[in-house]
Formats: sequence, C-alpha cells, structure tokens
Amino acid sequence: MSDLAWVPQSCILPTEKQPLRVAEWDALLSERLTSGSRPQPLHLRLDLAGGEGAEEQVRDLVERESGCCSFFTFTLTVGGDLLHLDISVDPAHEAVLDALAARAVPDSDGGRR
Repeated sequence: MSDLAWVPQSCILPTEKQPLRVAEWDALLSERLTSGSRPQPLHLRLDLAGGEGAEEQVRDLVERESGCCSFFTFTLTVGGDLLHLDISVDPAHEAVLDALAARAVPDSDGGRR
C-alpha cells in the first residue's frame, strides 16, 4: 500500500503536508502501539504505551487530524500505563478506517475481530 493510499479525498490537509502526517501516524504506531482491535466495522481501538509525553503527543496528533478529517471521532482514555485510543468513522468513511487499521495491525484483516 502506498503511503498516501489511505488518505481520503475529503481530507482538507494540504497535499504537500499529507506525507508528513502519515509519517506521524506511522511513528506513533511503531513507537507506542501495544495492540489493536476492531470491535465494530466503524470502530478501531488502539492500545498505546504510555510514558513521558505520550498523552500530549497523542492528543496533539488527534486534534490536528480532527481539524482536517472531521469524519474521524477520537476518544482517548488514559488507564495506568496504557492509552486507549478509540477511532470511529461514519459509514461513508469505513474504507479509510480499514486502511488505517491495516497500517496499525498489518498481520490481520485490518484489525477486525
């Protein structure tokens, strides 16, 4: 999958900034992801390792992502040493969530359970 294949056309982030945002997501996932699941087709749950600056990093990224892709709903819950990031979309953007889930949980069917 190309780096920008999961970026929807409805994203208003300038095209030249999209690779940087994808790289931010990839860095977050590679550095902090401990597990991912897909409890429902329109819902992805990512469990991220906590630690110094982790909560602020995630909050900053999802706030900026919400600003350009308003179809995402992010809910961050802090629990002990883990951050639980729930990501939901509307039915029209299920394919975007599928692609994000595939990046997060590449050895599965997009994290679907």
